[in-house]
Amino acid sequence: MFVQGRRAGAGQAVQSGGMRYLTAGESHGPQLTAIIEGLPSQLPLGKGDIDPWLRRRQGGYGRGRRMVIETDEAEILSGVRAGRTTGAPVTLAIANKDHRNWTEIMSPEPGGEPRKKALTDARPGHADLTGGVKYRHKDLRDVLERASARETAARVAVGSIALKLLSELGVEGANYVSSLAGIETRVPFSWDALEAIENSDLRTPDEDAAAMMRERIDQAKKDGDTLGGILEVRFRGLPVGLGSFVHYDRKLDGKIAQAALSVQAMKGVEIGRAFENAVQPGSRVHDAVYYREGTYARDTNGAGGLEAGMTNGEELIVRVAMKPIATLMKPLPTVNVVTHEASDAARERSDTTAVPAAGVILQCVIGWVLAEAMLEKFGGDTLPELQERVAAARAFAQSY
Repeated sequence: MFVQGRRAGAGQAVQSGGMRYLTAGESHGPQLTAIIEGLPSQLPLGKGDIDPWLRRRQGGYGRGRRMVIETDEAEILSGVRAGRTTGAPVTLAIANKDHRNWTEIMSPEPGGEPRKKALTDARPGHADLTGGVKYRHKDLRDVLERASARETAARVAVGSIALKLLSELGVEGANYVSSLAGIETRVPFSWDALEAIENSDLRTPDEDAAAMMRERIDQAKKDGDTLGGILEVRFRGLPVGLGSFVHYDRKLDGKIAQAALSVQAMKGVEIGRAFENAVQPGSRVHDAVYYREGTYARDTNGAGGLEAGMTNGEELIVRVAMKPIATLMKPLPTVNVVTHEASDAARERSDTTAVPAAGVILQCVIGWVLAEAMLEKFGGDTLPELQERVAAARAFAQSY
């Protein structure tokens, strides 16, 4: 039995249902797999709803050669028939085309050790050393293959289905690069600029900033270095009251932060103007409420659409800090875990930056949290039931 996607423990009420998913697969294994449980039936769904998101994840200036090798597509293996979900678990598979070059190295059969491409020089900032200690591996490839951001392809596929569900409920999302390597996007975000963001290889509507970002990326590549940045994810059309204030583990801001920080290389989360608000008096922080034309309204959104762990009907704004990728072509000093001698960190095929792609990943994982919150609040085994209940909740909030 599960409690909102987790096992029930002492003192917790047991609930069945709800959405959850599991992914499996390694970076150079045969494929990535995801199983999704709890999707309502009658949701229109096909490859055309998933594959564009996989392509977006592979894009962006500063990506490495792996993005040339892989042309990700999702195969839907269960839970969808005649273009709509059936209510049964949905299984997705994404082939790793590079696996053909790694079949002997990644074989599950015993023997052949030490294998080619064994990694023993732990990369600072990566899972290598800590994961090796935790799971008692001396060939750190046993760690990096699963710790790799390649795993996010499966989560993007899962999240794209959540975004499809949200769109059927009148919720729209967006993501863009707020800054990269300290170069800020100075053109304010606008929902009217989505096409410009999609057409930008740096997912920014500010072409002047994009030009400077490209120069910085080119220089970092020459230097064998990597770059991080800040991503912004937005959603509009969310009904009032997703999440809850009554228990710590039901607060939506906590769930969003956990989802964002679970993505490789993400190290900080801000909702609304959180860090700016921390140095301002309350009179300049909180969003005054007015009653106009028969409904409640706010002129500001410093809270970023969340108050006390619940959506308040305003636009959800989440900002996430991404550190530079840990794999450097000009490696840092480290220690070989077999010989314990000083060495240079291992080099793996990698990107100079994946900041533009990270925004796509974050929109998908946060979209999953929001879709899960929709099902938690409104329930329903079918999409029409869910749509009716969401519409009723919006009407009630309008007239409250």
